[in-house]
Amino acid sequence: MALFPGRTVTVTLLSAMVLLLLTYNYNTQNCSRTDVVSLSPWLAPVVWEGTFEPLLLDSVFKLQNISVSATVFAVGKYTMFLKDFLETAEQHFFVGFSVHMYVFTDRPEDVPSVKMAPGRQLLPNGLGAPTEARAWWIGTGEQCLVSRWWSLCRNFSCCSRSSNSCQSLAELTVRAVPSSDRWQQISARRMEFIQTLVEEKLQEHDFIFCLDVDSKFHGRWGTESLGGLVAVVHPGYYRDDRSKFPYERRPESRAYIGPGEGDFYYCGGAFGGTLREVQRLAKTCRSNFEADAEEKVEAAWQEESHLNRYMWVNKPSKVLSPEYLWQDFKEKNPEIHIVRFSGVAKNYAAIRPNV
Repeated sequence: MALFPGRTVTVTLLSAMVLLLLTYNYNTQNCSRTDVVSLSPWLAPVVWEGTFEPLLLDSVFKLQNISVSATVFAVGKYTMFLKDFLETAEQHFFVGFSVHMYVFTDRPEDVPSVKMAPGRQLLPNGLGAPTEARAWWIGTGEQCLVSRWWSLCRNFSCCSRSSNSCQSLAELTVRAVPSSDRWQQISARRMEFIQTLVEEKLQEHDFIFCLDVDSKFHGRWGTESLGGLVAVVHPGYYRDDRSKFPYERRPESRAYIGPGEGDFYYCGGAFGGTLREVQRLAKTCRSNFEADAEEKVEAAWQEESHLNRYMWVNKPSKVLSPEYLWQDFKEKNPEIHIVRFSGVAKNYAAIRPNV
């Protein structure tokens, strides 16, 4: 049984897991929490620190030679957050795996140089500030030539996905997107751009995460987060009763969730899954948003409202705890043992085109 349908693998997932369990003398009692909800009502795992074994999971997924992509939107003054986002992602986001970052911006010339981890070098590619920039991997391990914006070389062999040859091509893409005088419109079009990207790149990667740029990584974000459809519980509402969730409550909107309905309240700043599942999510949310717009309806929290509606109807197969998108201005609650990714404190009036 292959982990990814249509891909030939030499080791079945089941046999690999049995082998690794024996190798690492894995004890399931070490991966349980009683102080938090670690299983959803529809039996999807809810991932918290202490509910998974990183070494075991990484070993299983490395056998599959997976590739992970991520999107980040930096429009207008939000480019100021790119440097910290990219540099901290270099330190914490799927370290040891193939990672491809897609940056969407209306200011390609403002995409910064990135400080690389020790032992890796960053070489300018001489392309200036293109709409779409490409980087080449040459050789193996740390002997890689990378673009001025991002390194995909993480102490593993940069081998071709289609062969065992260790000379391959990878792309780093900086895509130009239009500016807008309303942040709501920028937020709304994100689903459109994600849908288009996934449909173009569907065969090139296994998983994709869509992340907010005004955030930083502080700790591991890795294979424990992988799943078919992945949602992140909003840090502002995870302790609240469902009646207090800021769902769209007007029936005329296609994002509507009625009283007594819904599961968790998910944040729009981090979600992901397999490319096929994310494509379905983005396509549906975009369609519903555009249909609402034709009727002059704008959901309470734009794409986040539509995402919550989608996740209520189409239950995520993996739910990530608020560790995966905390807020810098909040003190850690006792159940938050680690902050992995967090929105930075900021003055919205200073960075948004409208308030």
